[in-house]
Amino acid sequence: MIEVEVRGDLEYAIRQLKKKLQIDGIKRELKRREYYEKPSIKRRRKKAEALRKLRKYNRMRSRY
Repeated sequence: MIEVEVRGDLEYAIRQLKKKLQIDGIKRELKRREYYEKPSIKRRRKKAEALRKLRKYNRMRSRY
């Protein structure tokens, strides 16, 4: 559950909410679920995501 306290400036609270949604990946998930995704494309996307995560992990590991 995501909560944002509003203390006066509503625009600031909306920006904070959008930032939290983006960090949690909810925005991306909603956009992805907007249309039907064929199973073959879903597998391809998941494989690409896993590769991206692995590369990022390896980059972070090699720095230290």
